[in-house]
Amino acid sequence: MNRRAPTPVPGPANDPVGDRSATRVGSQRRVGRSAAWAFLPVLSMLPFSLLALVIIWLPLGLTTSIPFWWIAFAFIATGPLLFVRPFQVAVLTPILGARAPTAAEAETIRPLWNEVIHAAGQQGVPAGARYVVRIMPSDELNAFACGGHLVVVTSFAIRRLPTDELRGVLAHELGHHLGLHTVATTLIHWLSAPVVMFARFGFFLERVAVASAQSFGRKHSIVEAFSRTGATLMHWFGLLFSSSLRAADALTNLVGHDAEFEADRQAVSMGFGKELSAALRRLAADDGVRRRGWRARLAASHPPARTRVARIDALRRRPSA
Repeated sequence: MNRRAPTPVPGPANDPVGDRSATRVGSQRRVGRSAAWAFLPVLSMLPFSLLALVIIWLPLGLTTSIPFWWIAFAFIATGPLLFVRPFQVAVLTPILGARAPTAAEAETIRPLWNEVIHAAGQQGVPAGARYVVRIMPSDELNAFACGGHLVVVTSFAIRRLPTDELRGVLAHELGHHLGLHTVATTLIHWLSAPVVMFARFGFFLERVAVASAQSFGRKHSIVEAFSRTGATLMHWFGLLFSSSLRAADALTNLVGHDAEFEADRQAVSMGFGKELSAALRRLAADDGVRRRGWRARLAASHPPARTRVARIDALRRRPSA
């Protein structure tokens, strides 16, 4: 909804927000235009991910006979797990900091989610597709779709939003899954994992080198020179990887705006445009900070709420547009 994750829930076995069950929706997902454009950040991250894997392999390659392709294959083989629903529920959910809904939250979400799924089923959403709703404890009004099956809503959104507006938000997030918008996002997070590790490692070693220069370099000029040279090298090492992450984030935000508009259109087509528009109006009213300038727009992961409201209202007036 705004700006880019367990305790079992009491309920029947077919509870769509529970761990043991899933929502089956009946027809075909369509690859939206934005889902294809979203692979540009994936391609931009790939060489840096490979570079990180090479660095991981180097000490092994120098001391053993393990070939690089073993490391690459092991990394690639873990990728498909990110799209397996049980893996997402068991592993990705806690990584995101989310949890299963409480009994009270499930009581609120279940009927709304069933309505959204029913509306999507009338439009022919693929049979066998499975989605799981999870809650992120947060004081932020937010919701997002991730992986291939997860819809995450903040606890604050459940408390703050009226039921009709929450229904519109759920429809929007389901629209992301139906448009396959989350595929590239999941891949970029996976590819960036070793990059993030080395960016942090480089800056950590830079701090160690600076501390060494300040502690021991005062008495030994050679130690100081060596430490400061190491600090400079580690700074550029960390900067190389962190810059790739920032560039990929900016590119993701740039191409991701269209995905938000597509998910909005999907919610409108399911009949929840009014509810989603009301939720976005509330979001715009709560957002006291206005983003200005091209740098701010590039850093924003979502289009302005007011722009989305205008487009949604236009679609409601002209459904065929």
